[in-house]
Amino acid sequence: MFRYTALRFGLIVASFGVIWGLVRLHVLPAGLGDSNYLWVILLALVVSAPLSWVLLRGAREQAARQVSDRVERTRQNLSANITMEDEADDAARDAARDGEPHTA
Repeated sequence: MFRYTALRFGLIVASFGVIWGLVRLHVLPAGLGDSNYLWVILLALVVSAPLSWVLLRGAREQAARQVSDRVERTRQNLSANITMEDEADDAARDAARDGEPHTA
């Protein structure tokens, strides 16, 4: 998961660098007034999104598998804990019932 996040962040930074260079070379238009950096940041985010969808597919699928495995493990542990609680509760009820006189 950390790997995908780091790769995604790196892609945004690389996009920012390329777009900033293109703006400095006047290939892309600069923002109005002092909004130049905001323009470059927004354009870098817009450009990096489809790039990450294509370029980071493997890392994204690996991160999704890790999350899925972690969720499944948590589900199994929760199920095991519930089963142990039910067994302990049943044993305590049986012990309490055996110790009390039965009224019919």
